[in-house]
Amino acid sequence: MKRTGPTNIQLKKLIVDLRKLSAVQKVKLWKVISEELNRPTRIRREVSIGNIDKYSKTNETVIVPGKVLSNGELSHKVTVAALNFSKQAKEKINASGKTMSIQELMKANPKAQKVRILG
Repeated sequence: MKRTGPTNIQLKKLIVDLRKLSAVQKVKLWKVISEELNRPTRIRREVSIGNIDKYSKTNETVIVPGKVLSNGELSHKVTVAALNFSKQAKEKINASGKTMSIQELMKANPKAQKVRILG
């Protein structure tokens, strides 16, 4: 069976936009994220808030090419960009930090400076 990639139109557009930004800005991080998002949903990354707290630093930007789950607590301020958030995860992160979509991060930080991939 031939693999066709994601069927979600918004996700396809995001993948194309990430590849274009990677080529224009010459930033490999955006290409890596586009490749991660192009993978099947069943093997896409899922990261808990506890892991974000453990592997991130204060005032750092973290990108998750998948879904953020609500297990754990955040003890410091962090900005998290992800494809999806669970409702509780978004509430917990916004209590001490900030959540944003990958598209918003692309616009705010096209050079991807001080951004860490988790998952």
